[in-house]
Amino acid sequence: MKTVQDLTKSRASVIYTINSSQTVYEALLLMAKKNVGALPVLEEKKLVGIISERDYARKVILKGASSLDTSVKKIMTSQLISVTPQAFLEECLELMNSYHIRHLPILEDDELVDFISIGDLVNAIMTKKDSLIIELTTDESAATS
Repeated sequence: MKTVQDLTKSRASVIYTINSSQTVYEALLLMAKKNVGALPVLEEKKLVGIISERDYARKVILKGASSLDTSVKKIMTSQLISVTPQAFLEECLELMNSYHIRHLPILEDDELVDFISIGDLVNAIMTKKDSLIIELTTDESAATS
């Protein structure tokens, strides 16, 4: 079984973050510029929350607030679900499904070391399954020859 560490080793990972005191507008600009759907929120280098496009839609737009005047801290999700680099990909997918979340912080010794999306997990698991199918098909062909 593949772990989060296996997944993150195989990709160039840059973690885009935002400070809790910045505005929602600044967070949205960064998400758009970097083409990401969520950002880990830091206070003095410590993970304190996550802000996502979903937070913006539900906690700013639908409430008639302004992204220019609202701080990230006011709308971020602060009840975090996280895993360590040793967590198995399937475990992460189950957690994300159970809690209806799309992004998962990876913590080691309470420090943010990576940030993965449900898309990252689905791609990694599908690639693994495709490889297994090819391997089994190849083995079956060799056995019947």
